[in-house]
Amino acid sequence: MNVDIDVRSAAARLDGVAHRTPVLRSSTVDVLVGAEVFLKCENFQRGGAFKFRGAYNAASRLPPEDLAKGLITHSSGNHGQAVALAARELGVPAVVLMPHDAPRSKVAATVGYGAEVVGFDRYADDREALAAKLATERDMTLIPPYDHPDVIAGQGTIALELLDEVGELDLLVVPVGGGGLIAGCALAVADRRLSTRVVGVEPAAGDDTKRSLEAGHRVAIEVPRTIADGQAASTPGELTFAVNRRLVDRVVVVTDDQIRAAMRFAFERLKLVLEPSGASALAAVMSSAVHPLPARVGVIISGGNVDVNRFTELCG
Repeated sequence: MNVDIDVRSAAARLDGVAHRTPVLRSSTVDVLVGAEVFLKCENFQRGGAFKFRGAYNAASRLPPEDLAKGLITHSSGNHGQAVALAARELGVPAVVLMPHDAPRSKVAATVGYGAEVVGFDRYADDREALAAKLATERDMTLIPPYDHPDVIAGQGTIALELLDEVGELDLLVVPVGGGGLIAGCALAVADRRLSTRVVGVEPAAGDDTKRSLEAGHRVAIEVPRTIADGQAASTPGELTFAVNRRLVDRVVVVTDDQIRAAMRFAFERLKLVLEPSGASALAAVMSSAVHPLPARVGVIISGGNVDVNRFTELCG
């Protein structure tokens, strides 16, 4: 699939718009896992997760006449918030399809950024078909959550920033939902011509990308039932899979209990509040799902959008 995905241009476009998020170190983590670990904290990104990078990059590249129609998307939460925020920044309306069981805090934030939220049943409805139909009915422009070259490019700027700050890594561990984040990061690593291995992490109940890479083609599974709602994809994107099949070393899985343990550890020892999807890469490193670890390891902390009641329910 010959598609131009320009991570460097996306970085220039996002400069001064997206936050350059911090990279945190912890001697406790280093000793625990036996490696130097660099945590790229996208929980401090605008909108509380990495998704703003891709949403804004894609929206800002639209022809003026398409942008003026307004933006529409489907999302379990973070991409919806990101599109709503990008639309507000660019002065256009937004509509977001969100599952009825999406975290209330994510729905409230999306509405707070000015978007209209339309509900659907994630286990019964085809969200892509619903979004396409609504986009046609309302004559709005669709920004997909991951399977889009400009979305992928925006997400890849995370890895560029991390490598700029800490230098070459032996391994980069990245959460995987639809595959846009890890595809962008893998492209950023490839652009630098580095020997860094890129490993993805999925919840055990939602291992569609792992199965797909092992099969050599896209595999569909039932919509996952996992606490990691941001990673509850049932099949990889067509474009993301083409990139990941070529550039990703492998994908490992973590259980919901391992994710909970990583959330507790991040809160108690690192003073970070992470949503389940945001903690999955840390969970993989802490639980030895990725083993053995090389000397220098980057970990993408992808988001922190969890309300106090849900956090207490999961970690209390």
